[in-house]
Amino acid sequence: MFSPSHLLAATGRQGTRAVAASVFLGLAVPPLASAAKPLLVPCVLALLVMSFMRTDVRQLGNVRNALLLAGALVWIMGILPAALGLIVSHVLPPSDNGVMLALVLQAAAPPIMSTPAFAVLLGIEASVSLGIMLLALCVVPFSAPLMVSSFTDGALSLDGLDLALRLGGVLAVSTAGGFGLRAILGTRRIAHYNDHLNGVNVLLLLVLAVAFMDGVTLRFLAEPMLVIGIAALAAGVSLLAFAATFLLFRRAGGGQDLMLGFAAGNRNLGLLVAATGGLLPDTTWLYVALAQFPIYLLPYLLRPLANRLLRVAPEP
Repeated sequence: MFSPSHLLAATGRQGTRAVAASVFLGLAVPPLASAAKPLLVPCVLALLVMSFMRTDVRQLGNVRNALLLAGALVWIMGILPAALGLIVSHVLPPSDNGVMLALVLQAAAPPIMSTPAFAVLLGIEASVSLGIMLLALCVVPFSAPLMVSSFTDGALSLDGLDLALRLGGVLAVSTAGGFGLRAILGTRRIAHYNDHLNGVNVLLLLVLAVAFMDGVTLRFLAEPMLVIGIAALAAGVSLLAFAATFLLFRRAGGGQDLMLGFAAGNRNLGLLVAATGGLLPDTTWLYVALAQFPIYLLPYLLRPLANRLLRVAPEP
């Protein structure tokens, strides 16, 4: 009989599979999704604390990593969003179009805050993932309002100052908590309990995935073709951004090309939805929920590629 500790470690070793299954759990048990929704923000904070606790931020001072992060930031938060925004604004009308608004928000949003957690689950060193996520969060209060206003012809606006204050509070709490726990536990103990900590990450990601599925099952039963179409669009945009970024940063090595692609393709729409006050069309909300599928399924699908990249990674 397994103890809770053994079960937690076993869950951590099956991380990408468990995370992939979690979105379907939310669809299969709608009341569970409703119950999990209030836990969204605490789970995001806990994942950030875990990321700061487990990552050696001294790696960010490496000149090679610094140059990589600078180039990735320009691409992920500048060139790629501008290209997507221009395409969307010319293809879809700016007013009363929930899908168009969702795509613009996706273009302007930073990478999801759980990006470093997914890097750890894939066995990839997480300092670059943490670095690009933090840099993007610093840039987004300035870039997102400009992009959203430009590409929606004023149909939607964001308060940059309010967004900056929200993010500042999140980062202050998570940084203090993560570094504090790292100092208390020590790097040896953190390394020793790697599988257990992965298990905690998996449980937190599971709650997030289940919470995002709130209302999706009922919408699918009412309008199945709409849900399937939006899910396909969200997955297509995510995969296109992932592939372009992965190829562009192919020389990064060590699986960092994979994680930069993951960061580019999976954006924190929930953050910008909160910044709008939630006053969005129903189809925008539906897109935000369905955009979680590539986030949670990609790590499982990419696991073989991650293993191959790590095997052929050059020695530092």
